[in-house]
Amino acid sequence: MERVRDLASKKAAVIFTKSSCCMCHSIMTLFYELGASPAIYELDKDPQGRDMEQALFKAFDSTQAVPAVFIGGRYVGSAKDIISLHVNGSLKQMLKESKAIWL
Repeated sequence: MERVRDLASKKAAVIFTKSSCCMCHSIMTLFYELGASPAIYELDKDPQGRDMEQALFKAFDSTQAVPAVFIGGRYVGSAKDIISLHVNGSLKQMLKESKAIWL
């Protein structure tokens, strides 16, 4: 989990994904459309990806490890959570507050 926290704190918006995950692709596309350029870590392409995936499962008691979204170094949630935040208008505000977007 230490590596996950370290990577999550290096940029305002960070998404842990898998290259084969369609919801991961959708969340990344949403961030790009909002004007953010998140750091993307594809766990299936990282040598330590399996360990990071297990850490995400354990740390956030989730049924799915990816996408795992961090904003401002804080875990925000998975696809369902991000979509809910977008629908209620708070995702964009969170991205602004963390300086992931400026407008």
